[in-house]
Amino acid sequence: MGYRTLDELDGGQRILARLDLNSPVSVGVVADNRRFRRHARTVRELVEADHRVALLAHQGRPGRDSFLPLEQHADILAEHLDHPVEYVPDTYGPTALDAVGELGPGDVVLLENVRMTDDELPERSPEAHARSELVQTLAAEFDAYVGDAYSTAHRKHASIVGFPLVLDAYAGRVMATEYEANSAIAEREFDGEVTMVAGGKKATDVIDVMASLQDRVDNFLLGGVVGELFLRAVGYDVGRDLGEEDVYESQWRANKGRIRSLIESHPSQLVFPSDLAYADQADERAEITVADVHKRDHDYRDIGTDTVSQFSDIAGTSAAVFVKGALGVFEDERFSTGTVRVLEAIGRSDCFSVVGGGDTSRVIDMYGMDESAFSHVSIAGGAYINALTGRSLPGIEVLDCDRKAE
Repeated sequence: MGYRTLDELDGGQRILARLDLNSPVSVGVVADNRRFRRHARTVRELVEADHRVALLAHQGRPGRDSFLPLEQHADILAEHLDHPVEYVPDTYGPTALDAVGELGPGDVVLLENVRMTDDELPERSPEAHARSELVQTLAAEFDAYVGDAYSTAHRKHASIVGFPLVLDAYAGRVMATEYEANSAIAEREFDGEVTMVAGGKKATDVIDVMASLQDRVDNFLLGGVVGELFLRAVGYDVGRDLGEEDVYESQWRANKGRIRSLIESHPSQLVFPSDLAYADQADERAEITVADVHKRDHDYRDIGTDTVSQFSDIAGTSAAVFVKGALGVFEDERFSTGTVRVLEAIGRSDCFSVVGGGDTSRVIDMYGMDESAFSHVSIAGGAYINALTGRSLPGIEVLDCDRKAE
């Protein structure tokens, strides 16, 4: 991908940078997380090069409790930067334009939640977005655009794809490092086996990834909802919803044909759980071998000890490991064993390792693991899936071209 990076950006310019600071919200309080830490690196470089910096970001979507102004985000980012970040309660109106006009070298402002504008969210072509009022108004105030919001690079939103057509555009550090790491499974050659940990609740996404990468991956370690659906396909009475929950049945109906096709075409690549864990009558962790499951009367929440050992051995001796999804309900310490121990085995090895974004990356913080033990811990969800499956990433693609809107 031929995009330009911060290394090619001359100092002392007026810079508009798009970050992704979208974070969990609890009772109106925005959580600090690794997104702030990662994006702070890009912003710090811009500050040290005496740029005048305005930041665009979003939080939540209209109609949701997480749809908030960005005042808290400015404070959190400022703490990571150890440098003031002024919150501006306007995105591209007079208040925003005045704040941008008053920027001095090294100053940073965070403009209001860009999703509070009408122009941002419609999925349109880059050319259409480049002609929007949002893009045309703000672009006139800047010399260059820095795209750093990799987590939303799969979206055709105005602040992601519109500005690169009307301003000189560069990839920030998050954008460049995420893209390089997440596309490695398709673009790099490894001296040894490539393994993917395939788990989590979103089975459809994981099966999309497996179907796309079946010729690049030597071992798929199956766990979580994904593992149970594959076990169900070979005849074990697992992967069925209990009560009113609808996690398994809907995804089984949507994917059973593809699951059976993967089993038939690449059986040696699929490593099934040999035992599973559940809560017994005393509400303690209990395990059962898959061969002994004859009735669907338990909610299986983790892979069992024997499977943990097998998965750890395979992952720990692979040349590259990509993690997409947890192997159990890791939020409950009783059922964190599979996810935690396999991640620890990956971290101890000298393999190239990428841990997918979203819930899986939270395990590292929750259980005190060293993030530096892994080659890359992604902060992306949907964009990570698109990179693994080879689908379009408009936010990257638009940085790779020098088109200008007419």
